[in-house]
This record gives sequence, C-alpha cells and structure tokens, in this order.
Amino acid sequence: MSITCLVIGTGGREHALALALSRDPGVGEVHAAPGNPGIGAFATLHPVDPMDGAAVAALASSLGVDLVVVGPEAPLVAGVADAVREAGIAVFGPSRAAAMLEGSKAFSKEVMAAAGVPTAGSRTCTTPDEVAAALDEFGPPYVVKDDALAAGKGVVVTRSRDEALAHAAGCGRVVIEEFLDGPEVSLFAVCDGATAYPLQPAQDFKRIFDGGRGPNTGGMGSYSPLPWAPADLASTVMAQVVQPTLDEMSRRGTPFVGCLYVGLALTADGPRVIEFNCRFGDPDIQPVLAVLESPLGALLDAAARGDLASVPAPVFRDAASVTVVLASAGYPETSSKGDVITGVGAANGVTDVDVIHAGTALADGSLVTAGGRVVAVRAVGYDIADARARAYAAADLVRFDGLQRRTDIAAEPLGAVEGASLKED
Repeated sequence: MSITCLVIGTGGREHALALALSRDPGVGEVHAAPGNPGIGAFATLHPVDPMDGAAVAALASSLGVDLVVVGPEAPLVAGVADAVREAGIAVFGPSRAAAMLEGSKAFSKEVMAAAGVPTAGSRTCTTPDEVAAALDEFGPPYVVKDDALAAGKGVVVTRSRDEALAHAAGCGRVVIEEFLDGPEVSLFAVCDGATAYPLQPAQDFKRIFDGGRGPNTGGMGSYSPLPWAPADLASTVMAQVVQPTLDEMSRRGTPFVGCLYVGLALTADGPRVIEFNCRFGDPDIQPVLAVLESPLGALLDAAARGDLASVPAPVFRDAASVTVVLASAGYPETSSKGDVITGVGAANGVTDVDVIHAGTALADGSLVTAGGRVVAVRAVGYDIADARARAYAAADLVRFDGLQRRTDIAAEPLGAVEGASLKED
C-alpha cells in the first residue's frame, strides 16, 4: 500500500525531501504547502501558510494524507506539528515543546547538561556585565549565539571582543560558549521519541567566500560521505549524544519525534556538540538524501507513528554526492529578487544532477530569484571528486544577475576546511 505525503515549507530542504519521497515506490502522491516552482514540477502545490497550524491540519485532512513532513524550524517551534497530531494525522516533526531544543539554545544546553552530552562549556547571559564576564572566562575566539531562532545568522565567532560584545547587545539573551577546535560534521538522527537511526554524516560550508572567509550564511554547499571522518562516528554520536537526549526529553514528558540534527566539532578529545536543531539541515541533507538507497517514506512514517524499530535502518549507496549553492546578489546581508534565472533545464539534464530550488518564483512565465540562496546544484558520482566535477559542470550552466557561489565546495583537503562553532542554519 502506498502512502500520500504532504511536505510543509518552501526551500531547498523541502524540495530535496519531496523529491526523495516522489522517487520512493512506497509513496503514491506528494503534495507541498506552499512549496516552490521546483517542487511544483513533480508534486501538487497548495497555497497554505506553513506557520498556520490549523490551516496545515485542515489541508492534510482534506487531502487524506497519511504523513505530514514539516521541513523548517519556525513552524515546528510555533507548534504546527501539534495541530496536525491533534487532527489525528501522523506528522514527522517535534512538538512545540520538543522543538525548543532549537528554539532556545539555553534550553538545549540545559538538556545536554542533564543528559551528560559532551558539548562546549557555556554561559547564558542577559546583561552586558554577564556577557563581558563570560567572554573573559572563555577567551578568544569568542562564540556568541542568539538564544532564539535567527535564520542562520544568530552566531558570531570572532577574535574581536568588541565585535562579540556588539553582537550580544543586539540579541537580548545570548549563550556564550568556549570555542570548539576541529572540523564540523552534521549528523541527522531520525527519531520516534524512544528509538533513533542515524543518517550518513555530511559536512557543509557556512561562510560566503572561498576558504571559509566572509559572513556566515545558511550554507553555501555540502557533501557526503566524509572519507576522513572516524568510521565509528555515527555509532559514537548515537550512544553519547542522541540516545541520552531522547531519554532526557522523554523523562521531561516531551518526547522528541522527528529529525534531531546534531552539529558536531570533531575535537582532539572526541566529538563535541556545537548545537542541536529540530529538523533536517539545508543544504547538508541534500547530498545525504541523494545517496539514500532505502525508502524515505517508510522511514519517516514509522518514526512519526512511534514505530521506528519496525523498519530497517537506513541504507546508503556506495557513491558520493556534492551540492553547490548559487546565491543572489547581496547575500547574506540582503538578497536580490526578480532576477531572471536561465539554464536550470540544461543543468537538470546533466547525468546524475538535480537542481534543487531554494529561493525561486515564477513571474510572467520566467523563473526568477526570490531569496538569498536561489538554487542548489546537486550531483552524484562514484566518489567525492567525481560528484564535485559533475556539480560544478552543471552549475556553470545556470545564470542570473549577481550570482554568487563558492568554488571550493568539497575541495581537497576534505578535512578541517571551516572553523568550528559556525554551524548555524
């Protein structure tokens, strides 16, 4: 029996999820609300506000969907998954209470401490004096994080004390952390409240310019697998981080159902958690889904129903995938909208390439820019180098005014290419 799925959101993460579901033989229909032009090429779009829980639940009921997948963090923190569950529909995504693992960095640190999760030392601060004392305690490089959701721009890592103080002053409550030295890794765990399965680790590139320079962004590219990472990384993180966190959340009466995104620094003392997110990361989930061999629909559906142990653990192809993000003029400080995009069809026509829409719209019959990260060009190859060559060859075919992209996504060496404590999308 096939299932009908509804994906909530507008960006690249939602496009990648919807595309993977559409290619799953166990999934019949795929709907998206509100979706984007790329998703509209293979799924049915519905003009529903993803932040309106009642409207999302009503749409899911009217369509008779079996599974709702909520993509972005803001609807989850707002309680959209709760509204869908109350309507009696299975939903992959945590409750409002459980989503506070991302909605409040202070809360996530509290949970980590209670669960014994290895992470950076930190102080939660609400006054300038507290901020100054915490900065002096940990020393440079200074890591300052807005406590609340900040759309990928809530963290500053700097050696300038003045810059750290200025960022804290503009945030309100902040978390000051010790700097974690080591390459960053993203690990996604699919959770049903008690049981969890890891997906294949990935790495993304946060800074706007080559070499990890310039402002922090929501992510300029990603790749998977990570040949340089420890072979037992996933099992170690599941034992030391994910399972203790699930147990602690259950103990609090707020079981975590959905994707627990663990941002890690691989330090000399072992993996340390930089942050938790309550959903799949973008763009780092894109290459992971590209090499997922087992069915995504059954995995997410079982997790949503609290029955993850009934399906096998995810299986991945012996292949690699690289994603290169093409951003609009002015990103990340601003974004240019309405610039005509050409070459997407040609890029999609390259073997083993998908163009994932993140910030696009249709205007007078033309595809135009509608956000900071516009599209991501994702390729699969027999290894990282092959996938990277395919991704860049296809990316060369896409054009729009002011296009920005990095040229060093997944370039050699494939280890510590970005500073730690920067993962914040």
